[in-house]
Amino acid sequence: MGTVDLSCDGEIATLTLNNPDKLNAIDLGMWEMLARLAGDLAADRGIRCVVLRGAGEQAFAAGGDLEEFLTARATLAQALHYHGEVARALNAIADCPHPTVAMIRGACIGGGLEIAGVCDLRIAGESARFGAPINKLGFSMYPGEMEGLLRLAGPAVVAEILLEGRILSAREAYEKGLLTRVVADAALADEAYACARRICQGAPLVAGWHKQWIRRLLDGRPLSDAEKAASFTFLETEDYKEGLAAFLEKRKPNFRAC
Repeated sequence: MGTVDLSCDGEIATLTLNNPDKLNAIDLGMWEMLARLAGDLAADRGIRCVVLRGAGEQAFAAGGDLEEFLTARATLAQALHYHGEVARALNAIADCPHPTVAMIRGACIGGGLEIAGVCDLRIAGESARFGAPINKLGFSMYPGEMEGLLRLAGPAVVAEILLEGRILSAREAYEKGLLTRVVADAALADEAYACARRICQGAPLVAGWHKQWIRRLLDGRPLSDAEKAASFTFLETEDYKEGLAAFLEKRKPNFRAC
């Protein structure tokens, strides 16, 4: 079985999908660990950014661990439980109030692509590859897991990925809207953590609000008067007072985790 490992460096947490002998294929226990750890981080006010990555140099994650499908996903009841745990993990990442950055090296396939798809930012090395060729395995993507990719790239791209089962290069994935940026493989870790540090320099409450409003606006409903008023909640925060004072005093702001 693989593990999901948590490490912290100041305000930046890293979740590592660790099953390198299987290209970080994600088994049921790993999905459960991912949900729990992402939930724990959501409640940690000392964290301002979460980086998700795969162990080693070969893969972010090459999908689910197909070997256990014969035992852990063989019946309808098992399948519902299994994919309920997958959805719980994906939702925990998507709902995390801290910005999330996927650092993608190598294979990002199936479940790996689903995890990357619910992160806020996705930075990939130029040799990374993407897809979900499950049409060749005789099963469909669970609807609850498809939602994040639909929000990210739209129905045309998701249909192409699922119907053709083709593996995309990093450059093609970027052009289709699946990635935030592509960098040289050797620069990947430096860029991913530089991105995380830039996020940490911003006001922590503002980061959470930006995530909240992006999601809210995507559902298509007009904002209510109460929601419009709530968007100015920042006026009463220390983040706002410090940010404005620092600008006027021509110094760097000193935001505190809230």
